[in-house]
Amino acid sequence: MAGRITSLLDPSRIALHVHGTRRTAALHEVAKLLDGHPDVANFAGFYEELLARDRLDTTCLGNAIALPHARTEHVKQIVLAVGRSAAGIPFDANGEIVRLFFVLGTPKSKPGDYLAVVSALCKILKDPADRATFLTAPTPEAFIAAVAAAEVKLGL
Repeated sequence: MAGRITSLLDPSRIALHVHGTRRTAALHEVAKLLDGHPDVANFAGFYEELLARDRLDTTCLGNAIALPHARTEHVKQIVLAVGRSAAGIPFDANGEIVRLFFVLGTPKSKPGDYLAVVSALCKILKDPADRATFLTAPTPEAFIAAVAAAEVKLGL
C-alpha cells in the first residue's frame, strides 16, 4: 500500500529545477504544477489563498524546507506539488534559505486528512539522510522512490 505522501505524488507535479529566485516566483512555479489537476476545482482561487496564507506567517519549516499550503474550498481532495532549487531561495524575513518546497492544497472540510499529511511530511523530512536523498534525486521518479523508502522505514 502506498504511503500518505507517495499516494499524492506524481512525476509531472515535481519540479527538480525551480528557476525562480524569489519566494513568490518560486511559489508560483511550483503551485502552477497543480493547474489542471483533476482535484483542483479553481486554480486561481487556490493560488490566491496559498499566497494569502503565506503572507500571514512563514511556511518555512527549517532545514531548507517550506510547506506553503492552503485549506480551501477550491480543491476537492488533497493535492501536492514539489519543487527543488539547487541554489536555494531566501524565504522569510530571517533570510532562511529554502531548497525544497512542498505546495499543499487541502479541502477545508477535511482537517484530519490535512493534519495526517503534514505530520507524515514532517516525519519523513526529519531525517538528514533522507533530506539529502531528496535534494539529490536525479529524476521525479527517483524522488518519489526516495519518499517511498522513507515512508517504509517509518512505517507510514
